[in-house]
Amino acid sequence: MLLEMRGVEKRFGGVTALRQGDLEVRAGEVHLLMGENGAGKSTMMKIIAGMQKRDGGQILWQGKSVDFSNPKEAAQVGIAMVHQESLLAPHLSVAENIFLGREIAGPFGTVNRRKMLAEATRLIAQYGFRLQADWMVGRLSPAGKQLVEICRAIQNGTSLLIFDEPTSSLSEAETHEVFRIVRELRERGTGVIYITHRMEELRSVGDKVTILRDGATVHSESLATLTRDRMIQFMVGREVNAVYRRDPLPPGAPLLEVAGLSTKTLLRHISLTIRAGEIVGLGGLMGAGRSELCRAIFGLDPVETGSVTVCGKRVSLRNPREAVAAGVALIPEDRQRTGLARELPIAWNVTMANLEAVSPGGVIRHADEARATQKAIERLRIRCENGKQRAGRLSGGNQQKVVISKWVNRGARIFLFDEPTRGIDVGAKVEVFEVMDQLAREGAAILMVSSELPELLQVADRILVMSQGHLVGELPRGCSQEDIMRLATVPPASGETLQ
Repeated sequence: MLLEMRGVEKRFGGVTALRQGDLEVRAGEVHLLMGENGAGKSTMMKIIAGMQKRDGGQILWQGKSVDFSNPKEAAQVGIAMVHQESLLAPHLSVAENIFLGREIAGPFGTVNRRKMLAEATRLIAQYGFRLQADWMVGRLSPAGKQLVEICRAIQNGTSLLIFDEPTSSLSEAETHEVFRIVRELRERGTGVIYITHRMEELRSVGDKVTILRDGATVHSESLATLTRDRMIQFMVGREVNAVYRRDPLPPGAPLLEVAGLSTKTLLRHISLTIRAGEIVGLGGLMGAGRSELCRAIFGLDPVETGSVTVCGKRVSLRNPREAVAAGVALIPEDRQRTGLARELPIAWNVTMANLEAVSPGGVIRHADEARATQKAIERLRIRCENGKQRAGRLSGGNQQKVVISKWVNRGARIFLFDEPTRGIDVGAKVEVFEVMDQLAREGAAILMVSSELPELLQVADRILVMSQGHLVGELPRGCSQEDIMRLATVPPASGETLQ
């Protein structure tokens, strides 16, 4: 047995983040850690990695009681963590990032870059990573950066490696590369704790599952005997239909019309119409141009040709300010970096897109701000302490609700949802779908990008499919995943006529 956690507790002021954390991890085992956002997974892992001190309970490492005060102490016994958000220095090389903070010293206290380069090259070759030690990290793909994070973690000789949502921003091919690495670590006898919300990933990498709910361990079982439905039930504390069902509405008047839209980089002759009350799905493979289309409509990427009509009026969306003024809202793929001000209070996030409503004369009226925030909290069922709580302290699902509330408070009519459920748990996904459905019932028009094909089938009234920057077809409600993939994988020249 590598690691045992018995009744571990952690409190932040009056909030109990972990109240009964139990976990057992063996050498050569991939142990999946599951649970809704806010269940206590990250807190538990940060305690193991020495990033936070426990307030109660016991931790045993190879049978001996331990209490790490910082990550360096955890690393000294062989525990390391690969974080979801990159902590790398983009202006440095792969080798320099691997040894960042623990550089190899040369004569007279200088950094021995030649030796670091050689050691990094040896480590990369040992694990068969597709990297070069002298590459600049800022030019790497998300998967490449993930590999550098893994190299940093294992450089000192790691017995237990923690992965926190390692594939949340990776393509399918890059995801399989991470799986290969995890399996190789297991074969070398390394214990792995793997946190993920992607249910389809579980059986590709895992041996055992431990499930947390409301800060406590509620179940632990071999993955071979645990069904998907039982896993979901343990996670949310109730039975949840694995399939979300939405009753479609009769579509209203056209709210968004795009005609012949092209950009210099990727998009070619895109034309579409979305009506009031519709949720239109946008499918396609990674790099097909789905996010780029959202960015172009929102004024983030310049449009070379074509037109955009909002509520029957042709508009020139040259920048996001003009898009917002026209009633267009973007819920971006990376909410933490581009959708949310994590260090600011919830109230400031809710009102920032419509400041003039709470600051007549340029002075913020805190009573108006508080009323708008409380209305958003109640309407979107945001679980928080109060509007003064820092937005970054919320769970992923509640952070997403805050991003949506910003645009609801603004009075947007057209919502561009780019991967709206990425990195959130199954219970929170349903809540986001319910918010989208309510917006549609109130007359909004919604374009929803998702790489999760079951989500498109469950939520969308119809599905548009993109391939290599072209819109190659439209599918009705009730189509199959195979129908979507058939369109997504055909060359645009032949796919443009497919329906």
